[in-house]
Amino acid sequence: MTKTNTYTREEIRLKALELAKMVAETEEVDFFKRAEKQINEHLRVQELIAQIKKQQKEAVNLQHYGKSEALKEVEAKIDALHAEIDGIPLVQEFKQSQVEVNELLQMISNTISRTVTNQIIESMGGDLLKGTTTKNPFSDGSGCH
Repeated sequence: MTKTNTYTREEIRLKALELAKMVAETEEVDFFKRAEKQINEHLRVQELIAQIKKQQKEAVNLQHYGKSEALKEVEAKIDALHAEIDGIPLVQEFKQSQVEVNELLQMISNTISRTVTNQIIESMGGDLLKGTTTKNPFSDGSGCH
């Protein structure tokens, strides 16, 4: 096994920062930022968020004092407010942009994880298809015996 270049944690951290900057400049992140800005400026959304926060505080108080019937009513109001917010097209676009950014980050994470695993397997003379790091001494590679 020949040893190739090794990297320090700091070198890897710097590459991660470089990758993070690249991600921050993608269409997905740009759309997310624009949608979030519009939501922050959307008066009805802000009103609904304020109402939800107020109702949530009320729910905590009612729960604390064991007022279960009143709590159910407040929870129903909260659900209705959430439904109203979710019905606003801008909010739907914002949530979709969150999903797309998360998918991008998950793809990066999966690619790194899979590549590191494959590099380990290959560097140890293993079998990528089987996902093992060493060759099985009882198998000649011809399948089942």
